[in-house]
Amino acid sequence: MPQLNPNPWFAILVFSWLIFLTIIPTKILSHTTPNEPSQMSEEKHKTEPWDWPW
Repeated sequence: MPQLNPNPWFAILVFSWLIFLTIIPTKILSHTTPNEPSQMSEEKHKTEPWDWPW
């Protein structure tokens, strides 16, 4: 049964994972975001107690 012969398919599997783990992540990580994140202001919000009407 030829589908049980692992010779060609194992090499294809190894080479495809080698490409996925080496070439593709470097291409993806080389892209930069168009808007760099900026620091949020650290000012405290002034809270006031709520007077309940009853």
